[in-house]
Amino acid sequence: MRGLYPVEVVREAENALMTRVPDGSLMQRAARAIAVECVRQVRERRGRLVGAHVVLLVGSGNNGGDTLFAGAHLAHRGLSVRAICVGSSCHDAGARAFTAAGGRFVSGDLDPSTLEEECANADLIVDGIVGIGARGALRDAAAHAVERANSSGAVRVAVDLPSGVDADTGDVDGVAFDADVTATPGCLKPGLFLVPGRRHVGDVLLVDIGLEPELPEPGARLIDPVDVAGLVTRPQEDDHKYRRGVVAVAAGSRVYPGAAILTVGGSRYSGVGMVRFLDRADGVAEKVVSVYPDVVCDGSDLRSDAKVRAWVCGPGFTESDASTVHMVLSSDVPVVLDAGALRSLATDSELRSECRRRAERGCTTVITPHAGEYALVAGSDGESMTPQRLARELGVIIVRKGPGTTITAPSGLSFIDTAGVPDLACAGSGDVLSGLMAGMLAARPDQDPLVVVSAAVWLHGVAAQYAGRRQRPVVATDVRDCLPEAIAAARSGNLEGLRV
Repeated sequence: MRGLYPVEVVREAENALMTRVPDGSLMQRAARAIAVECVRQVRERRGRLVGAHVVLLVGSGNNGGDTLFAGAHLAHRGLSVRAICVGSSCHDAGARAFTAAGGRFVSGDLDPSTLEEECANADLIVDGIVGIGARGALRDAAAHAVERANSSGAVRVAVDLPSGVDADTGDVDGVAFDADVTATPGCLKPGLFLVPGRRHVGDVLLVDIGLEPELPEPGARLIDPVDVAGLVTRPQEDDHKYRRGVVAVAAGSRVYPGAAILTVGGSRYSGVGMVRFLDRADGVAEKVVSVYPDVVCDGSDLRSDAKVRAWVCGPGFTESDASTVHMVLSSDVPVVLDAGALRSLATDSELRSECRRRAERGCTTVITPHAGEYALVAGSDGESMTPQRLARELGVIIVRKGPGTTITAPSGLSFIDTAGVPDLACAGSGDVLSGLMAGMLAARPDQDPLVVVSAAVWLHGVAAQYAGRRQRPVVATDVRDCLPEAIAAARSGNLEGLRV
């Protein structure tokens, strides 16, 4: 699990490290690694370095200094390197090293045709305009340079993060540099992985400058494939269906019977030994078992069944099903609430109190709202209510679904998903996710629920990526049917072609 650090924390760590190392050494460490990546990119593009033309877009801060020192390394390697200063000044030491190595400055006061010509002739453009401290829209000169760079055919490398992307939030106000690779020194920043910023980042290269010992425990993390692999292991020789876990599903209604089928479908691929479906005598159970003959349908009170290790409740529910939500929440096993159960939670104060009581008993509750459902659950404070605050107040894990899904625990620790794709924006995909999530909680009661839930989100996204490879519109049943392929990829570590 890789940590993500906001700008304030990064600055404190950098300042602490700089008291123990020679002046300028952090910039030199970063510059060398950035130059190595630039050389690799040029070789992949051209096959050789000789004759390659590199353009540096340089701002006045330390980000520009990193870029100029990297440009000096490239010039020493024999590349033709030109720097365009788009700020009010350039980093003094970096500029001296750059010119001493044979690099050439092009006037920052460029007319559009000259700037366009420089970018059009470049094999590689390096963005060092602004760093992690920048906020808001780029100034006119910088925005103009970024637009010209984005329209060129050159490979584009961003230093630390693409100019125009907020390092903490991923917000983009206006234009942002479109990087093929972002080389970020020291540690990863949240904005590299949050939408819309992540659309501009390309591949992320973490550059080691010795910062790690100075960093505290992160408040946000990324789920890594190796973490998921440890949660989807193959059954052992002495396993049986009850040892592998039982998940109970309360889903669907006469109005929305398909939600039950999708939710059960997600649970069946979670690694559990059995899926039990709560039969509420509304005809849905018959539909479920006609699709999945291995599912056990039961109208009894499953709270008394010690074999049930987790519940999923709410997909396809209507207002008349609130009593079932109350029943499920009174259990002492992990519960995933989705869809109709969230609408009940938004209006029923007793359900909210039950979530808090479950937290006091040490029970895991997960809610999975999309943007509209989140606003309902957050209530009148919806605009300002952060997931950290809402998770703490309700005592739940919040899976806030959408572009760049975030998973937040009551402690405030969050995971940011990197595997989700736009193909997941289809009716029913959330039902598949909630079923998968509850099943994985039932299958792995020995693991941290926050990690298990984050891994389920990751697998769901990878399944959508596999479904999208068919080059046709993706629907929820496609995501469900590609879950085995996603799990196989996690087990084997064969993630070629996947965005993870």
